[in-house]
Amino acid sequence: MTEAARQKMVERVRGLLRMAEDPSVTDAESQAFTAKAAELMTRHAIAEAEARAERGEEPDAISRMDYTVPGVGGHGKARVRALADIAAAYGCQSAVRGNNSENTERVMILVGTVSALDALRMLMPSISMQMKASAKFMSSAHVSDIRELRNYTRSELETERKRYYRSFVRAYGQAVAERIREFRARLHESASSGEGAAGAAEGSQASARGADLVLRDDVHRVQEEFQKQFPQLRKHRPERTHSAAGYRAGYRRGRQADLGLDTPVTSGGTSALPKNE
Repeated sequence: MTEAARQKMVERVRGLLRMAEDPSVTDAESQAFTAKAAELMTRHAIAEAEARAERGEEPDAISRMDYTVPGVGGHGKARVRALADIAAAYGCQSAVRGNNSENTERVMILVGTVSALDALRMLMPSISMQMKASAKFMSSAHVSDIRELRNYTRSELETERKRYYRSFVRAYGQAVAERIREFRARLHESASSGEGAAGAAEGSQASARGADLVLRDDVHRVQEEFQKQFPQLRKHRPERTHSAAGYRAGYRRGRQADLGLDTPVTSGGTSALPKNE
């Protein structure tokens, strides 16, 4: 892809994300715009890998990026976990700075290829906005429903709302990450199948195999660089609060989000809620 073509693609992605973040569009329209932007970025990354493989060039450089995650409402850890799952689906690894205080900002340190970080830099704000809106709406609806069951105190309702919200956000991120991985896998399958004349098909398959090797190597290079930068990384304590209802709602919301425009993931795929959730 030439630099001019890349810039055209980037501008198209930014335009889609501006539409996704427009408060006048519906939730389904916002999700569809974001999904199309994610599709374009993913196709670009794979096309670039194929081109590098064909030209015998060095693989995409490994870099790092800081991303600030708000702790508003005491939900910072849940947001970090959701976004870390999404970043991992793009082949990145993450560490978190300041993940102790409940209401303060966290900084996610993402290590990945330049193309993956470019995609996340543009997509994560839009995905975060949609995740926040969905979690707020669904947790409010949940509290309204349980208020009708019996006389909960205001404190009990607030505690339940927070448990539901956090579980929803964690599951939403997991479901979106699954769909990203499925989409990337289907793009590879589509490229590997190669249609058309025999010679063209063989060339397409060779290109796809070359790209696959490059992307597999990217995973190892990212892991090595991450270990080099964070050799003694401590695992943060998982959140103790959990809401099965919130987890199920978040997971379904993430799985059922409209991906639009006939992308290879619109047909769903095989997935199920983890047991005991």
